[in-house]
Amino acid sequence: MTTTHAHRLVLWDIDHTLVDLTGVGSSWYATALTAMGTELRTHPDYGGRTERAITADILTTHGIEATEENIQRLWSELIAVADEARGTLHEAGRALDGAAAALAAMAGHGAVQTLVTGNLPEISLHKLAAFGLDEHLELEIGGYGSLSAHRPDLVPHAVAAAAAKHGTAFAPGDVVVIGDTPNDVKAALDNGAVAVAVATGHYSAEELAASGAHTVLPDLADLDSVRKAVLG
Repeated sequence: MTTTHAHRLVLWDIDHTLVDLTGVGSSWYATALTAMGTELRTHPDYGGRTERAITADILTTHGIEATEENIQRLWSELIAVADEARGTLHEAGRALDGAAAALAAMAGHGAVQTLVTGNLPEISLHKLAAFGLDEHLELEIGGYGSLSAHRPDLVPHAVAAAAAKHGTAFAPGDVVVIGDTPNDVKAALDNGAVAVAVATGHYSAEELAASGAHTVLPDLADLDSVRKAVLG
C-alpha cells in the first residue's frame, strides 16, 4: 500500500536540479538586452539567484537604471525570446537523470509539488514543458524570481499559495526545498523547511553540506534516496 504524504509540500528548483539548459539564460539575456539597444558585455552570477536580482544587476552594470519600468521591459523582452525558442528548447539541453521519475514518485505519494525558482513563471513553464516535466507540478502556486531579489522570500509565498489552494496548513517541517545551490539551502533554512540539495550544478556535495543542507544527493537518479530525503 502506498503511504500518502498529502501534508508534504515539495518546492523544486529548475535549473541544474531538474533540467540542464546551460548557456540558454545568458543567450536570452543577450538578445533581450539587444532589443533594449544595449549589448551584453558582462555576466552576473546566475547561480541560485532570482530573476529580479539578476535583472537589476544586468541593467545597472550596463548603465541602465534598475527602475521597475526597466526591469519589466527587460522581462518582457526575455519572455518574448523564450516564447520564440520554446519549440526547439528540448534541443538545447536535457532533463537531469531521475527528474521525471522523482516528480512522478512524489505525486504518487500524494505530495503537493510546485516550484521555488529564480525563473519567471512564463520561462519556468517553457523550461519544464520542453522535457515533459510540468505534469506533476502545480505551477500556479509557485514562488518565482519575479517576486523578490531575495530567494528566501519565495518560500513563504509558495507555502501560503499552496495552503490557500488545498485548504490545509503546511508546517515548516512538512515543506521540502530541493535545489542545487547554497542559496536554495538558505531559502529552506531561513523558513524552517527541510533542505535537500543535489550536486548536479556548480556546487560540490561538500559545499552543499557545508551550507547546511539536511540531505545532499549526488543526483536524482536513486529514487529510494530521493524518497527517503523528501518523505522521511
